[in-house]
Amino acid sequence: VVAICSPVRRIAGMSSAQSRRLPQWVRWLHIYLSMFAFMTTLLFAVTGLTLNHAEWFDGGEPSISLMEGKLEAAMLQGDVDKLAIAERLRSEHGVKGMVKEFTVDPHEVFILWKGPGYSADVVIDRELQTYAGEIASRSSMGVLNALHTGRDCGPVWSLVIDVAAISLAAMAITGMWLLLFLKKRRRTGLLVASAGSLAVVACYAVFVH
Repeated sequence: VVAICSPVRRIAGMSSAQSRRLPQWVRWLHIYLSMFAFMTTLLFAVTGLTLNHAEWFDGGEPSISLMEGKLEAAMLQGDVDKLAIAERLRSEHGVKGMVKEFTVDPHEVFILWKGPGYSADVVIDRELQTYAGEIASRSSMGVLNALHTGRDCGPVWSLVIDVAAISLAAMAITGMWLLLFLKKRRRTGLLVASAGSLAVVACYAVFVH
């Protein structure tokens, strides 16, 4: 609390015009950051609960569908055309996600696709030009849980997580900053914030560490 109160003393040294402008600017930033990050805040709050209690919300096994077929011999001879094979299987079986693994040996080709709550893999026999594999899809809750962790969601979603994290940190900082200007609630607010922080540290130290 003492460490937090020191900025209040420095703020008190500002001119009255500066001290009036600063809370308005911080308030504006806090409000619009909250609105900008509303959906991601809600998403990560809900999925934090569902991930912590996965057995309550998504305890079922993924839905499995099989795929099999035959490819042209030219696609598997010599240097395997990886892109052509992957796109052919996408169009034939509606495979989604990113190619995470593509291995080739003299006898077989193995391909693995991964996405949020989704995976598909196939083994291709280079001699017979036949393939067989399976697609595993989880429920919508499984997809949302994967979005929370960022697992197999790609670089764009990774950037969304980074932006959401920065926005949430800025919301917390500007919220605390605003509290410093509320003379009637400042002391109580800082005590509650300190109690919450100490509770988290105590839970870790006593029950986790």
